[in-house]
Amino acid sequence: MSQSRRVVVTGMGAITPIGLSVEEFWNNVKAGKHGFAPISRFDTTDFKAKVAAEVKGFDPKNYMDARQARRVAPFAQLAMAAAKEAMEDSGLDMEKEDAFRCGTAIGSGIGSMQDLESEAAHLAAKGSRFVNPIFIPKMISNMASGNVSIQFGLKGKSIDVVTACATGTNCIGEAFRTIQYGDADVMVAGGTEHAVTPLAVAGFTQLTALSTSDDPDHASLPFDKNRSGFVMGEGAGVVILEELEHAKARGAKIYAEVVGYGCSSDAFNITLPAEDGSGAARAMENAINDAGIDKNDITYINAHGTSTHANDLFETRAIKLLFGEHAKDIKINSTKSMIGHLLGAAGAVEFITCVKEIKESYIHKTVGYETPDEEMDLNYCQTDYNEDVEYALSNSLGFGGHNATILVKKFAE
Repeated sequence: MSQSRRVVVTGMGAITPIGLSVEEFWNNVKAGKHGFAPISRFDTTDFKAKVAAEVKGFDPKNYMDARQARRVAPFAQLAMAAAKEAMEDSGLDMEKEDAFRCGTAIGSGIGSMQDLESEAAHLAAKGSRFVNPIFIPKMISNMASGNVSIQFGLKGKSIDVVTACATGTNCIGEAFRTIQYGDADVMVAGGTEHAVTPLAVAGFTQLTALSTSDDPDHASLPFDKNRSGFVMGEGAGVVILEELEHAKARGAKIYAEVVGYGCSSDAFNITLPAEDGSGAARAMENAINDAGIDKNDITYINAHGTSTHANDLFETRAIKLLFGEHAKDIKINSTKSMIGHLLGAAGAVEFITCVKEIKESYIHKTVGYETPDEEMDLNYCQTDYNEDVEYALSNSLGFGGHNATILVKKFAE
């Protein structure tokens, strides 16, 4: 066992509300384009929340055959599509790899709400004999990781870390640890979600977590004084993590290096973060210590930044608590200002955002941020920046008090 193995990113794939590939997604991020629109999947007449960030134009038959698509729930379809792009991007040839050294860690916070809703309706209307025989294999959240494993013949560790909105970050972090500790050479890792459904929207609305604005341009406003809740998004982000020497031996291109991973639990409230920010601060501190760097080396944070009153305020407090006066020198943005909250996929797509920002020496603006809130006096990127990004710290905070932070570094020999 070795704790010194270096882990690099060699492939990326994304399906998002603003693009069905990493390139399309990233171009729209740089253009400041958002993916918010009135919900099209169901009638929202009786719903307070009427806007979401749906994936548009996705056809699963572009990524798998029609029969397979019928047997796989939408959240797993998105994961398989993003994994296909990431694998192709990486140039991995599984015929030349030891399949037992290649694993998967792809999570979903909820799994298939569509199948849960439809099969519950069948049970109520017609009885138990009319429930789909593959209801359970379609619904459960580990089927994203399981289907990707089958899709590419990945026979190593296959896991699904479910930590609500921290799922994508935890899956990538655990994949990082798996390679770092010598249990795999390659991990296909990320998160996926497809939960813009009546029951999910109703449930989050009853928690008063969703924005009830019917204006797509002013619905998701992270860190803005006028924020009113998050906007449901959907999509998938999948990356190929690889042990450095393994990547170099096959001549892989290297996007960035993963150097730190930290977690904590608020142990405070099921839905609210710790009010003093201590939980999120510890997760960030753990990731920084894991990387063996000084906290003053951090100049950019991709925040969880959901656009709820509590999250944005308490995450700000966490950053101030950890970094002190240096917090004012850190640029902080929220990718959710363009794609909404992808729940279990959020951290994975935001990880991809961090890698792209490092590669292109660019920090995107927080779209829609206009009016500062009194206690939130940090730099939330009202504009974009063209500057060197040595380290990118990405936060994800989930219901249940889960805090996860991952630290990405510009690659250097």
